[in-house]
Amino acid sequence: MTGTAPSSEQFMDLVSRLITAQPELTPIQAGIIVAAQQNIAHDSRTFARLLGLAHALVLRELNVLLQSGDVLELVKRDDRTLRTHYSTTCGINRKAS
Repeated sequence: MTGTAPSSEQFMDLVSRLITAQPELTPIQAGIIVAAQQNIAHDSRTFARLLGLAHALVLRELNVLLQSGDVLELVKRDDRTLRTHYSTTCGINRKAS
């Protein structure tokens, strides 16, 4: 994680805080949300690569978040690679603050 992105310790602290505030989230789901909020990753492949996770696992967790409709919104999806681009919705910023 580079640039203005938080350190890995800060990232994990933000993930822990989000899980505490919203215990229904899995750690990967919380990580996806925090990464989007902090401009670390806005697509499934980048998130998977940065955290060393299987893309299929990230896609599964991301789809749960996208289906809920109140946390993330789908920007675009590549039919061939399944790379999914997403952004946070207004609602999550209020919840995580």
